[in-house]
Amino acid sequence: MNILNIIKNLKINFFKKENIFFGIIIFFIFALDRISKNQIISNYNENTVFINDNLNFDLIWNTGVGFGLLSSNSDIFYNIITMIIGLVIIFLSLISLNLDKLEKVIYCTIIGGAIGNFYDRLKFKAVPDFIDLHYNNFHWFTFNVADIFISIGIIAFILRSFFVKN
Repeated sequence: MNILNIIKNLKINFFKKENIFFGIIIFFIFALDRISKNQIISNYNENTVFINDNLNFDLIWNTGVGFGLLSSNSDIFYNIITMIIGLVIIFLSLISLNLDKLEKVIYCTIIGGAIGNFYDRLKFKAVPDFIDLHYNNFHWFTFNVADIFISIGIIAFILRSFFVKN
């Protein structure tokens, strides 16, 4: 199959009614993430907000990938990681066009969250994380709404691969 046929098939699949619906899911997740981050950045800046004994809102700027892994002060390393994340989002989006509905929902949760964090990497050169779950002095990694959706999608993907046979 040549590249023109591949592009033609992608175009046909992209504009299917169900794929437009899944695009709306991605947009909804992205919008929820943006709203939450904008509220935290605008209203709380870098102040810690006590919610209850196990939850605070505490804005930190994450230059790494998930949960602050691979954080670096190197602009080159940051840009390479950001480019790889962008390529993964494109790759997952293209794969999701031809999946069944359950798999598309799983991919949409991952893609929607990934786009939210990717947007922040481009706009702020860091991702604002603010949800601080803790028990006494043990604090889990600080995360955001996009991270929640990415985690849900990855967990669903793993569970589906263990329990659903093709």
